[in-house]
Amino acid sequence: MQKYTKQEWSWIFYDWANSAYGIIVVTAVLPIWLTTIAGQAGISATHAAAYWGYANSIATLLGAVLSPILGALADYKGFKSKLFYGFTIIGILGTLALAIVPDANWQLLLAIFVLSFVGYSSANVFYDGFITDVTDSSRMDRVSSAGYGFGYLGGLLPFAIFIGVRNFMSPHASVVFAFIFAAIWWAGFTVPFVKNVEQKYALAVVKHPVKESLKRLWATVKELPKHPRVFWFLLSYFFYIDGVNTIFTMASSFALAIGVPSGQLIIVLLFVQLVAFPFSLMFGWLADIFGNRKVLVFGMFIYLGLLSFAFFVTTPWEFWIVAFFVGMAQGGMQALSRSYLGQLVPKERSNEFFGFFNIFGKFSAIIGPALYGIVVQISGRSQTAAGSLIVLFIIGLILFMFIPKDNPTKATV
Repeated sequence: MQKYTKQEWSWIFYDWANSAYGIIVVTAVLPIWLTTIAGQAGISATHAAAYWGYANSIATLLGAVLSPILGALADYKGFKSKLFYGFTIIGILGTLALAIVPDANWQLLLAIFVLSFVGYSSANVFYDGFITDVTDSSRMDRVSSAGYGFGYLGGLLPFAIFIGVRNFMSPHASVVFAFIFAAIWWAGFTVPFVKNVEQKYALAVVKHPVKESLKRLWATVKELPKHPRVFWFLLSYFFYIDGVNTIFTMASSFALAIGVPSGQLIIVLLFVQLVAFPFSLMFGWLADIFGNRKVLVFGMFIYLGLLSFAFFVTTPWEFWIVAFFVGMAQGGMQALSRSYLGQLVPKERSNEFFGFFNIFGKFSAIIGPALYGIVVQISGRSQTAAGSLIVLFIIGLILFMFIPKDNPTKATV
């Protein structure tokens, strides 16, 4: 097994920690539970999927507004950890709050989800930025891929425990257990990060850090076109990561709409986590051999193929095929995108640039779920909505070709 330092392992295990929220809340339990209680209020599964898409768009919009400002602020010495811990606590408490929402109040359920997701996604801005503090450029692809890989494994284990326990509970009790368990898992495995990870690179603290952060942010916006590798990468990332994230958030709603039983869906999602673990590590290994750039292009072609296939999916067994390829490509694409940017930016300003990285990802993630929701409402067909996402990867791939190939940190990129 690849050897990692204590700081690298502690950083990796935060992905393990918050993945319980990602798989249990975002992907599996909450969208299914929303469909159930919305159905009791006379709302169809298709319209419930649309409302779920809109809630995700609102949550990502809020996170997108915050991320560049907070990212620039986090580059000052001592700020990164405080902001990271603060938003992690918001996410954990929001997850706990989901457990006490009355059965019939699906609107309040979505509102609390938005709060928890803002905490989850904003904490990830600082988590991503910490990669430059725990490792160097030569190891960044491997460490970033390990984060996603062990994150999938960290989602797999609590998810498997949930599946085993839910059979002995009522549907409502199993949902309450899922939310509480996800929050406890998240909190417990954040402890190594708290003990061992520190901000190594930072800017000197100024008298008015918020004001100065806004000035730096505006200066970077004006200067961004002068950094062509970062500029073209972020434009490309804006589109292709939207497709990646939308597939992740809408997978359960898509499956339910085409007739996959909720019990079988739980098993499929478990399968995705199992597939994603080794393939995320493999993407890091391939990046060391062929270069980050080529492997990211390979991942985009995988998504182009699976979305073309998803347009024709009508049976549960075909959804299993889609699930395999999602598991194969998702973690690797996210991990290598993170390390690709990490290799390009100055370490003492990593959070500022990762703030842009996250705002591009978050603003794009407003488009995807909204596009899915609109298309499924107009067409009445989830397959058409899934197929419409292919345009995001086509645009992303075209823009990716404009990224200059020279890289001062890694010749193979």
